[in-house]
Amino acid sequence: MKDFDYIIIGGGCAGLSLAYELHIHKKLDNKTLAIIEPRTEYKKDRTWSFWKVVPHNFEDCVEKKWKNFSINIPSKTNFLECNEYPYQSINSGTFYKKINATLNENENIKFFKDIKEVKTENSFIFNSVPLPVKNNGNNLWQHFCGIEIETKNNIFDDSIMNLMDFDCEQRESVHFFYTLPYSKNKALVETTWLSKMNNNEKDYDKQLKDYIENNLKIKNYKIVYKEVGAIPLFYPSIINKNNNMNIGTAGGMTRLSTGYTFLNIQEHCKYIRKNIENISKSKKYEIGGKYQFLDKIFLRVLKQNPEKMPDIFFKMFKTSPNTVIKFLSNKSNFLEDLTIIFRMPKWVFLKELF
Repeated sequence: MKDFDYIIIGGGCAGLSLAYELHIHKKLDNKTLAIIEPRTEYKKDRTWSFWKVVPHNFEDCVEKKWKNFSINIPSKTNFLECNEYPYQSINSGTFYKKINATLNENENIKFFKDIKEVKTENSFIFNSVPLPVKNNGNNLWQHFCGIEIETKNNIFDDSIMNLMDFDCEQRESVHFFYTLPYSKNKALVETTWLSKMNNNEKDYDKQLKDYIENNLKIKNYKIVYKEVGAIPLFYPSIINKNNNMNIGTAGGMTRLSTGYTFLNIQEHCKYIRKNIENISKSKKYEIGGKYQFLDKIFLRVLKQNPEKMPDIFFKMFKTSPNTVIKFLSNKSNFLEDLTIIFRMPKWVFLKELF
């Protein structure tokens, strides 16, 4: 078995993003890297979407971007612009193809199926695989199912995406639909729950069929892609070891109140690349403490008052869209934070503060 300077456990979004960041900045010209990933082939299995508040390496993987979006609650719709921070959607299939083609050019980077195939004693390890989590019935999750549909006729307005449509059955949880129109006859439609992941919420196929036919008024369509997932809205259990750093969701890069992870991963990768020569002594990279504090309060409110959340989200976006986008993307200043806080129902949030 061979020694490597660095080992990345998990060749998904976080692991590949880090390998790519190190490679393109020539940090692997004289260092070796092993990537541990059991999958036998890479294909589209995720859609990563976010507001572009900072530059990233994957503009050529963006399937579509929008400068307009909407939010719905029953009988009300809020139309908003995001010219400064467009909403982008990345095709994971394109992402995997781009990165793997680039990494394969570097003889210092090798892929393995199992960690047992390499020596680990002298390596610095980046781990992107969270420890298994059992659903204890109390943790909150963002769980979802999305389908990409195609229609014969031009039905969608692809200049605007629908971020949240709460005009749907809530079942004592928080439930909304999300529609990303990639073209006039192709869109990703997703049913999303913020809840304790109750079994009575998992009839995803029925939810999507009813929404597409009754809300979007589309009767004839073809499903060309499907994805199902669950994002923990709590920090994962981790094991800290010397010469080991957790990255991605395992490293706390998921924003708990939103589930947004992709850009946080990219920012973390830049931090690692800048500190790679002394990585074992570098400070832990975290999403800002103020966001961790505010997210905890927000999630307590969500858990205790799910029926109030559609109105809370709707009112939040009544402020300047740029302010909300920066807040949700960890880029807001103190005054912008206050603007968001003052939009919230004071008594509901104060109760959860103490």
